[in-house]
Amino acid sequence: MFKKILLATSGAPSTFGAARVAFDMAKRYGAEVIVFNVMGVPTKAFSQEVNDVRTGEKIEVDDDYRSWVEEELKNTFAKQIESVEFSKMILTTGVPHREILRAARDEDVDLIVMGASSGESSSYRMGYPGSTLQRVAKAARCPVMTVHRETASYWGGFGNIVFATDFSKQAEHAFKFSLASAKELDCDLTLLHALDISGKVLDQNQIEDELIAARKRIRDMYVPHMGDFKNFDIEVWEGVPYVEIVKMARERSADLIVMAHHSHELDPEKARIGSTMEQVILRAGCPVVSVSKPDKV
Repeated sequence: MFKKILLATSGAPSTFGAARVAFDMAKRYGAEVIVFNVMGVPTKAFSQEVNDVRTGEKIEVDDDYRSWVEEELKNTFAKQIESVEFSKMILTTGVPHREILRAARDEDVDLIVMGASSGESSSYRMGYPGSTLQRVAKAARCPVMTVHRETASYWGGFGNIVFATDFSKQAEHAFKFSLASAKELDCDLTLLHALDISGKVLDQNQIEDELIAARKRIRDMYVPHMGDFKNFDIEVWEGVPYVEIVKMARERSADLIVMAHHSHELDPEKARIGSTMEQVILRAGCPVVSVSKPDKV
């Protein structure tokens, strides 16, 4: 299922968790890892002078600088590179999200793995993912895995996947990826809907009715596609959606959370990941996969 994994990394510590997961997956499932680094953003068209992605300083990208960056990345990930059978490194300059998307398309990768800040900062600005992740997740034609918290990178492979649905069209693609992964990797799958009751005044009977309706909707929408796959559970919890998703993943000792990417912004240059996914990425104790397009599910 995972034949090619694109690890988008600046080499900064904020991306080490993503690297650990990408190489671990490659080792377990015999995939190739493409270590992809955008060295800088050109200051003007066709210029060799770039603004360094990590520091913002202006540098001239010549053969010596390129060799130095490559050597730094090889040293940083030396043990991981040695642990996998297939790997290669690609260095380029340009606008990070555009180059990541181009490389993913040109290399026909099955999965993009990123740290949440994607080298722009070691933390989220105002609690939201960096713009590179935002734009990659919106436009990628394959699933995008995010590893934000360092603890989320220490795992033992896939044993339990939590698929969180809001019953949207995009969620259908996320479900297909979740089911295909669970079948291929022989793991358990939890189908979860978090009923949003935040800011609402509902009596308990209303809540119970909505929970029953949501459980029926899951059965109607997803169960007919399960075929002979039986290792699944259906859960419907009420509360603040991101809180319930993170709680469910913790309770099930989930190795992966899968969600649909949402944005009302049609322009990928301006689009943001939906607020629920942003908060799940921030708080989850396991990697989170965003599915936007149907091509690679």
